Amino acid sequence: MKLWLIRHTNVNVAPGICYGQSDVDVAETFENEAQVIKKQIENIAFDKVYSSPLIRCKKLAEYLFKTNIIYDARLRELHFGEWEMQAWDKIQHPELNKWMIDFVNTPCPGGESFIDLHNRVKHFLTDLKKKNHSQVVIISHGGTIRSILSHTQNIPLKDSFKISVKHGDVTKIDL
Repeated sequence: MKLWLIRHTNVNVAPGICYGQSDVDVAETFENEAQVIKKQIENIAFDKVYSSPLIRCKKLAEYLFKTNIIYDARLRELHFGEWEMQAWDKIQHPELNKWMIDFVNTPCPGGESFIDLHNRVKHFLTDLKKKNHSQVVIISHGGTIRSILSHTQNIPLKDSFKISVKHGDVTKIDL
C-alpha cells in the first residue's frame, strides 16, 4: 500500500504559538499553497482519503477531494493541554523542562505525551493495513506525520523531530 502523507498548509497563528489540537484556521495563503499540493497529486487515483478532523486539515481535504473523506480523530496533532494557544517562550509551567527533556514519555499538563500520539497513530495504521487499498492519502499534522515516518522507518521517537515536515509537504511511503 502506498501512503501519501500531506501536512496541512500554513495556519493563521502568530509564530511561536503552541496550537496542537486547537482548531485554528488556515492562513490567507491557503489557496496558493493548496494549488501547489494539488498539482503534485492530481494524476493519482486514490482508493481512500483520510484526514484529521481539525479545520486546517479538513479545509485542505475538501479543497483537494471534495467528498468521500474519512475524518479520523487519531490523526489529530499532539494535545498540548494547558499550553495550547500560549507563546512557547511565555510558558512558565514547572513541567515544561521535564517535557523538554523527555517529550516522548512526559505528557503536557492536561494533554498527552508523544508516545500517546504515537500509540493512537499506530492503532490507525493497524486498522488501515487490514483494508485492501493500493493508494491512500492522509492529510494531517507535523507530529502525526513524524510519528508515521518514525514507525515505518524504524526511527526512534526521540529523533522524530529531526525529520523535516513543512507545511504543505507531500511525502510518499510504502506501508
